[in-house]
Amino acid sequence: MADGNSSDEDFSDDWVLYAHRPEWSDLQPLPQDDGENPVVIIQYSERFNDVYGYLRAVISRQEKSPRALELTKDAAKLNAANYTVWQYRRDILKALNADLYEELSYIGRVIAENPKNYQVWHHRRVIVEWLDDASSELTLTESILDMDAKNYHAWQHRQWVIKNYNLFEDELQYVDRLISEDMRNNSAWNERFFVLKHGGFTPEVLEREVNYVITRVGLIKNNESPWNFLRGLLQQGTGKLGQFPVVVDFCETLYNDGIRSPYLLAFLVDLYEEQYFEVVASGGSEAEAEQYHQKVQDLCESMANQHDKIRCKYWRYIAENFRRKASDRVTAGGGRNGV
Repeated sequence: MADGNSSDEDFSDDWVLYAHRPEWSDLQPLPQDDGENPVVIIQYSERFNDVYGYLRAVISRQEKSPRALELTKDAAKLNAANYTVWQYRRDILKALNADLYEELSYIGRVIAENPKNYQVWHHRRVIVEWLDDASSELTLTESILDMDAKNYHAWQHRQWVIKNYNLFEDELQYVDRLISEDMRNNSAWNERFFVLKHGGFTPEVLEREVNYVITRVGLIKNNESPWNFLRGLLQQGTGKLGQFPVVVDFCETLYNDGIRSPYLLAFLVDLYEEQYFEVVASGGSEAEAEQYHQKVQDLCESMANQHDKIRCKYWRYIAENFRRKASDRVTAGGGRNGV
């Protein structure tokens, strides 16, 4: 049943084995069954064997009592990742009609000690659902994110709470603070997109957010998170990278100023490919089409040879694939000399 992630040091010095407690003398602990020929025998501590032996006995006879509830606390302290412990604890809570706000307080402390443990966060969610009260959840997740701003479990719980209890109102302000503290916090950028998606990408929102992200990119050019956020924004609206002239001007200015961030160059590759096919489709000049065609080729070679050499084969594939698509388009359109 148990995984063996023992935390014996979390117990006080005066803690007594269940086998030595008179109030548990009516129960015979059940040893763990590893089968007839276990490949590896785990050397559990005496305390671990004691607690889980009694837990197995309690579960086997489906005892749902205050003492069984306390036993699950010790079992969780020894191995907070044990799903059975938390599921049986919930069964006991229901049977006893226990104080669920007291349980929220308890699991909050457990989460603080085990912030990257899926089972404790799941237990918290179930209790919140039973209470239908998420009033403490933003504060809890904020405290955990103060310790680790990229804690996936805390973000997952926070998004669940915000979505299910419609707590979007102040989230952009919170996320803006996190981004200001660390513009490389990809989790905060993801949260910003999550909130914006809920409200809808109106033209006004898109324009505001494009200007917002451009300001952040201008501060740290070689920062993948805002570049990904920008791409996500531009997939809204018309879906074209060049739909906002301010974005095109900003990127070309960075390039002309000597910035060679691989995220900038990758963006320009896709932008110039998009612009090339727009020129071809609209019957624009051959010279303009050739200009964009050459820019794509040059940028791909620059990425392959200097700025993203670890993915050189990828960039040469992108260049070749673009040439093939351009050739197919030209052939279908009756030919375009020089491209």
